[in-house]
Amino acid sequence: MPPPLLFDLSQIDLEAEPVFDKEAICKVNPQRFEMQQLDGILWYDKEKALVLGYKDVTEKEFWVRGHIPDRPLMPGVIMVEAAAQLASFFTKQVFQEQGFIGFSGIGSAKFRSIIEPGKRLYLLGHITKYKRRKRASLVTTSVQGIVDDTLVFEASVSGMRV
Repeated sequence: MPPPLLFDLSQIDLEAEPVFDKEAICKVNPQRFEMQQLDGILWYDKEKALVLGYKDVTEKEFWVRGHIPDRPLMPGVIMVEAAAQLASFFTKQVFQEQGFIGFSGIGSAKFRSIIEPGKRLYLLGHITKYKRRKRASLVTTSVQGIVDDTLVFEASVSGMRV
């Protein structure tokens, strides 16, 4: 049985304009071209350290041709990369962490369903640990991916300012 969602999506307008669009994300996150896996931030709550972002999965993704021919499926590592970009953006933009937040770890990853082109992947994040340090801040975020009201993956991602 899947775990409960990190927060109640029914309380958020999923059709609203993003509070941070792709252009705003590019001002904070360095990933570009094929590796940019975050399209927008719809909602966040700084006090509770919660964030909701999304990735629109299209037929033009770099992995479509080869993973898997005749039935493209979003690779799990790309799902996790999208979640890591969500966590990095949230930490830098909302908590004003300076510098590059590098992906430093993944834990408890479970992939529960598939993601095909033409779907929107909602990314739910909750910062569970944040140690702000002079030399190297550390952040751990619980993340979940939702497509069509189905939990498709969950994980814990860690990052470090480098």
